[in-house]
Amino acid sequence: MDKLYDVTALGELLIDFTENGVSSQGNPLLEANPGGAPCNALAMLARLGKRTSFIGKVGNDQFGHMLKETIDSAGIDSGNLIFDGAVHTTLAFVHTFPDGDRDFSFYRNPGADMMLKKEEVQEERIRASRIFHFGTLSSTHQAVREATQHAIACAKEAGVLVSFDPNLREPLWADLKDAKAAMLYGMESCDILKISDNELVFVTGEEDYDKAARMLKERFEIPLVFVTLGRDGSRAYWKELRVDAEPFLQADTIETTGAGDTFTGCILSSVLERGFEGLNEESLSEMLTFANAGASLITTRRGALKVMPQREEILELIKRFGR
Repeated sequence: MDKLYDVTALGELLIDFTENGVSSQGNPLLEANPGGAPCNALAMLARLGKRTSFIGKVGNDQFGHMLKETIDSAGIDSGNLIFDGAVHTTLAFVHTFPDGDRDFSFYRNPGADMMLKKEEVQEERIRASRIFHFGTLSSTHQAVREATQHAIACAKEAGVLVSFDPNLREPLWADLKDAKAAMLYGMESCDILKISDNELVFVTGEEDYDKAARMLKERFEIPLVFVTLGRDGSRAYWKELRVDAEPFLQADTIETTGAGDTFTGCILSSVLERGFEGLNEESLSEMLTFANAGASLITTRRGALKVMPQREEILELIKRFGR
């Protein structure tokens, strides 16, 4: 089958209410930003000229229709976006700390993204993709977990590369043992793993990131592993190689929402362009540098999905830092 899409992702599409100043009465003002990790990554990929497609569910409400319009305008194919007439679009309220880090409060009990069913997944869309991408928020409840596992099976059967970003959000799990199980399932299935430092410690119990990453790579035979380290940059593991790249720390950072998703989109774009056979120490360093720069740029903007950086902006930042 012809590959109509470079990357198809399945998962949550929601509204991130992010802080944007205070009112004249001293009350916090919240901005309704389209978000959701899988679609954030797709938006970055689309910005880099890649053909993208999304599988998911939103409410048949004002936010759901706003989200469809947003991903359509971002160049993401919404042909497998389902509207749920009974359950509202999922909402997330983001609290930003002084250092730019953030915390989430979710209104998702239930939320429409949880209601996606196995039979609503368009299998041909996955088979027509070069990469299938997913996270763990589509495994918090039985119906959407079955849909996710079905999609993964379709991808594996069709020889599609599988990319996984755990994107752990602890408040969304009734039991963190289930979160860990979902992460391990994803690692058993993926060819490309992007994982943050805190998720690495959570799933392995190992504080040494190098040991933890190699532990996962060897246990699950994952060809390509990326670890994001926040203010310490990022790291890649390929065969016997370990490659590190420095961060791009900027004084005008506002918040870190979407930074990991931007990183993921940049990395997947590079994999699509280079292929596994083109990976070596030099190319991995270039990939990490490009992804770190993209992630840095998104931290200077409010929201994520609608404000992904252009390739030229990323390259200019790299040049400005002399990398």
